[in-house]
Amino acid sequence: MDMPFDTMSEMADDALLVLYANGDEAAARALTLRLTPRVHAHAYRLLGNAAEAEDVAQEAMLRLWKIAPEWRQGEARVTTWLYRVVANLCTDRLRRARSAPLEAAPEPVDEAASAADRLQDAARAAALQKALDGLPERQRQAVVLRHIEGLANPEIAEIMHISVDAVESLNARGKRALTAALKGQKDALGFEDDG
Repeated sequence: MDMPFDTMSEMADDALLVLYANGDEAAARALTLRLTPRVHAHAYRLLGNAAEAEDVAQEAMLRLWKIAPEWRQGEARVTTWLYRVVANLCTDRLRRARSAPLEAAPEPVDEAASAADRLQDAARAAALQKALDGLPERQRQAVVLRHIEGLANPEIAEIMHISVDAVESLNARGKRALTAALKGQKDALGFEDDG
């Protein structure tokens, strides 16, 4: 018998996954609502294409459902596993599309914002995405995981299968490259130049 949906909002991801593996459809709905937006956002940041990111997010969630019966609680966090799957799927897509440039899609806009604010936000998002697209793949992945997804370096190291020192190095180089790529655009993007 399924648990009531509202009681699942405070449950841990791995507990919901185990419930789903045991046939609880409400657990699957709760986990889908919780994780899909994060997975999609991560894929979008790595790919720069909303449609591709949606495909990756769906594939990652399907893979999660397939491994649910074998999931061993406590060995890894569900989000860590998912971020690793998304990164691998994105890497595969990027390798296949190496010869073709990635399309830049604007970030979703807040309907309450003014037209000028929406244009400014879109310009900032496009500039950030263009700068991210210019980073080497591993730097982009580390920067996105750390500074956009907000993950800690040890978790990023686990996702990327590298040391924490390597994560720190990738982030430092990525941030320097982003700073250089965005330098000179502060006025155009509506930021005051502090020096």
